[in-house]
Amino acid sequence: MLEGYPPRDPSGGYSIAAYSEFMPSPFVGRKPLGEIDEELFTDDDPLRWNITEMEEEYELRPGLEEAGRQIMDNIIRLGKGIPENHIHGHDGENLRNNPYWPPELSSRAGSLNHERFVALLPVMLSRTQDDKGRVTWTFFGCSTLGPETAFWKNFLLVPAEENAEDLFVSFFSDLMSDAYSEKCSGRESLFQSGFRILQSENTLPEWAEQFTVKDDPFPPDTKYLLTFRPFTALPIAAKDLYFSGKLSLLPFPGSLVFWGMPGYKKLKEKFPLGGQIPLLNLVGRSRGIGGLRVNPSGWFLEPGPGAEYAFNPRLLHEEFHRTHRWQRLHRYQDELNEAGSKASVVKVLFSTEPDAIGLYDKPMARNSQIWTSKYELLLDGPHAERREILKAEKTIIEGGLFGYRFFYPPMRVGDHEIYLHRTLTAWLDPRSDRPQVRADRLKGYITGYHMSDREMVNPVEMVPFPMKRESYISAIRHFHNESDHYLHQTSLNIISLLEAWHLHGMKLLSRSFARSLLNISKEKKLEEWLEELSVQSAGDPTVSKMKEVLSGILEPDYSSDLPEAITFAETASRKFEEEWWNDIRYLAHGEFINKDNADVAQDITTQTIIKRHQRDLESLGDYLIARHRKAISEAGMNEMALCGELPFKWSTDFDFQVFGGWRGNQRDETHERNILVVIPGKNRKQAIVLADHYDTAYMEDIYEKERGGSGARLSANGADDNYSATSTILQAAPIYLRLAKQGRLERDIWLLHLTGEEFPSDCLGARNFCQNLVRKNVRLKTDQDTIVDLSETTIEGVFIMDMIGHNRDNDQDIFQISPGGGKASLSLAWQAHLANRIWNESIVNWNKMPERQHLGRGKRVAGLEQIPATAEFLHIDGEVRTGFNPHSSLYNTDGQIFSDTGVPVVLFMENYDINRTGYHDTKDTLENIDLDYGAAFASIAIETVARVATL
Repeated sequence: MLEGYPPRDPSGGYSIAAYSEFMPSPFVGRKPLGEIDEELFTDDDPLRWNITEMEEEYELRPGLEEAGRQIMDNIIRLGKGIPENHIHGHDGENLRNNPYWPPELSSRAGSLNHERFVALLPVMLSRTQDDKGRVTWTFFGCSTLGPETAFWKNFLLVPAEENAEDLFVSFFSDLMSDAYSEKCSGRESLFQSGFRILQSENTLPEWAEQFTVKDDPFPPDTKYLLTFRPFTALPIAAKDLYFSGKLSLLPFPGSLVFWGMPGYKKLKEKFPLGGQIPLLNLVGRSRGIGGLRVNPSGWFLEPGPGAEYAFNPRLLHEEFHRTHRWQRLHRYQDELNEAGSKASVVKVLFSTEPDAIGLYDKPMARNSQIWTSKYELLLDGPHAERREILKAEKTIIEGGLFGYRFFYPPMRVGDHEIYLHRTLTAWLDPRSDRPQVRADRLKGYITGYHMSDREMVNPVEMVPFPMKRESYISAIRHFHNESDHYLHQTSLNIISLLEAWHLHGMKLLSRSFARSLLNISKEKKLEEWLEELSVQSAGDPTVSKMKEVLSGILEPDYSSDLPEAITFAETASRKFEEEWWNDIRYLAHGEFINKDNADVAQDITTQTIIKRHQRDLESLGDYLIARHRKAISEAGMNEMALCGELPFKWSTDFDFQVFGGWRGNQRDETHERNILVVIPGKNRKQAIVLADHYDTAYMEDIYEKERGGSGARLSANGADDNYSATSTILQAAPIYLRLAKQGRLERDIWLLHLTGEEFPSDCLGARNFCQNLVRKNVRLKTDQDTIVDLSETTIEGVFIMDMIGHNRDNDQDIFQISPGGGKASLSLAWQAHLANRIWNESIVNWNKMPERQHLGRGKRVAGLEQIPATAEFLHIDGEVRTGFNPHSSLYNTDGQIFSDTGVPVVLFMENYDINRTGYHDTKDTLENIDLDYGAAFASIAIETVARVATL
């Protein structure tokens, strides 16, 4: 699956759309850049696909059981003849001419008293990504392979060490006991109970021959018949026995109707994934918090001239609850239960009207599939060209009844899309008369379809293998909070430590680093937290041993040996503090006003209010280039260091005429650009990147009318977001240039000002930069006629700074070190942690110096002309927030793009408070900056990059 991957096509073989316009597949196993995940792919078993306990216990099992309950509710209603179910379709067409539910069977619905409604439903699952950076197992619907093939693959592709016959016998023995109170203990007793398998065109295992019977003569002593044939194709003798109550069919014929629906069979002919949808329609939307993600599907009616349609109104789902990455809620919260915007499906899919997209929304047609009432495919969003999207929109506007589903593509390995086919087992319990669902007995199998295999006929096949880490599973099981549907923080802390230990090559973790991984009160020591585990175990012997397990992965003592600082001699000074402050003041409150890439918005409200009718990113970029070139010249590095732009065009599938910046791009009146400074080290083939973004967001309190706003789109000053970071890069450049001139850099340092992180451009600069890394097409324009090709340089690590100057009032003196995925990112986080420790230990002596002695904590100032008085150097604590930490903000920054691409990355960000003012509003000013906190944070960031560059 990885052959020929990643692509190396400079002409455009790899591209990244804005996630707000198209949420792509998550890459697993190997990202476009980076190493193979050796935990997923093992050389000793090339067919094995590892599934962790975290995935199984937290997502797959509970999610399938919840989906199964919803599905079984409809299946049982169908079988009992209750009309209020969603299976019939919008006008009953799903069951009309359905070979699994012919009139001879449907007419007896509700009269077959022996029926236990056993379901053996193969469903398709995969992992998908959402706008909060969560990669979660997702329910896609029916297996497109059909019920029989997907079921038997459980026993034909089992791992070598597992006996498929024993698995089969034990599975059906348990099912017979649970559903029919039939006691079976092995192969012979299962046979004696009257269990048989109807002859099939599918390849069956040899050991199934004993149970296999033919159509003619059909043995009358058969009591339980395993068959996936349509009811119309069953032997007459079998039908008679079933109708008389002497024969039970496994599965219940009505549970197979999803594969016989004429409309969806027609849709599947042109669009193989259309076969998933019938089952998806029965399961409610879910964000996958403590279960499976389920994306919405349904029908909507668009009024048109003279159009009348018969439909089941219960199937109409014409509103969509929009979400986006800028929402003010935590990643562990289910945003569907929170306040948010709802809009008509049509508007969500296609509208670019200013009021429809607001501040943070885009048309979502790319992440959708749409078909007509006659089951003709109208749009396959992920594979559609721009003209196809426009054609679909035109057809819908003309009116009609349309089916849809929001579709986020499945996980990918190389150029293969990956699905898990998992059998959902359910029955009506004879004792409680309630449906029972089991999803953990049969593990299913994996298929990988090449992107070019649009018919999905030539899969790579693999075996799902449950990974066993008892230390993980015990924590998950013990601390799972059912009422809130997410793992208790203690469990996440345990998993964070264990995952870091694994990524560290199972070498002992430093105690200080382990403490930084814990999401606990900053006053609490590591040892105190470890002691609490025994108390929290509540008598669970497995969990009570957790302290021993965790103590065993930690170094015995705290290490007191720290290396010498590299850059603090220059940054731990009043001069540094003042220059950092003054640069923020100039960038946020000087001549640069309209600093969103979309500026200037063309809507009437904005045009009426705005005072300056031009975008200032061009002049701001020129200023940054001039500052860096001056620093290069003053360092005597003109012939060695470089500064220039990485230009590109802003391209989208939809027209955004309301955005002046977008319009200027389309008319070639302007372009977008990242700004790059290249500072040379000894090894010119490697580079460490320190990055920011130099655009600002639109102000919510100016735009949102419910907050007293006018609806105008005006750019924020951006003192914290993100000129606290841009100023840091301006201070860092002369320091790194001196290190380069002294020959101390082992590899290059790249200072990267990214454009377009904020909406509506949505990580525009990071996306362009990363796709050019993959394409090996990084070309720096240093002047009108000079292009320098940097494509052969490997990026060894990226440190993204985004908001580093605001010290949270209710949880002070903390910042986040949030690594992306993989061991390389965690190694970068370790270096940041080390720099933080050096700073905190050094300030003890620095604060005894005459200029700082007896000074207390600094205070913020009001007004732009003042600067806070000199104060003591501040002790600040960096929390290493991995993907298991719900307070990691990586997803909300350019860092997510680098991590998804496979570039080792760490986000430097303040202890972000989602509810504070000063974020995307009129309060993002210099008055919101804590000088002592921000300057300390900036110093640590500069030191970290220097450490990695000089190693």
